[in-house]
Amino acid sequence: MEEDRLGKAIKALVIGGSAGSLQVLFSLLPLLKENLQVAIILVLHRRNSVDSSLHELLATKAFAPTHEVEDKDIIKSGHIYLAPADYHLLIEKSHSFALDYSEKINFSRPSIDVTFESAAEAYGASLAAMLLSGANEDGTRGLAAVKQNGGITIVQNPETAQMPYMPHYALTHTDIDHVFDIPQMARFINNLN
Repeated sequence: MEEDRLGKAIKALVIGGSAGSLQVLFSLLPLLKENLQVAIILVLHRRNSVDSSLHELLATKAFAPTHEVEDKDIIKSGHIYLAPADYHLLIEKSHSFALDYSEKINFSRPSIDVTFESAAEAYGASLAAMLLSGANEDGTRGLAAVKQNGGITIVQNPETAQMPYMPHYALTHTDIDHVFDIPQMARFINNLN
């Protein structure tokens, strides 16, 4: 029955991470097949900087078109989106992005919780959310919202995380559907078509 939920029902995958998550993405993105039908939205804690080369670096690892989000961009399947530094990234019900400069949450802007919660409202059961390596509690409240709205929740296996606190905290504080290492993450994403 769980297999039935993994097919075409998922329209968007939000991935959040902090310290140690970039290395996960560098390993994960090359394992993803071409022509994915799901939109992938990345929310990473990173330094405030006018340098926007991170999305270009991620693009060298991925087969899908990769963009840093701009306000009001429409979310398209088969694309990878990166939250810009120093803005909260919200997902509108129209499946477009909104950038917000309100106060930091969990010492972070962008906040993983903010994106996960707004995506849960916008996509409901057609959303999957994945939390990677990191050193604070950001993402757990958002995963709970995804689960409450019928979406699928995933965390990186803490034993494989450079900074296990974030996925471990989520595992012990909310209901998680899957605990994956990188090859399992890739299989899951590649089966979303």
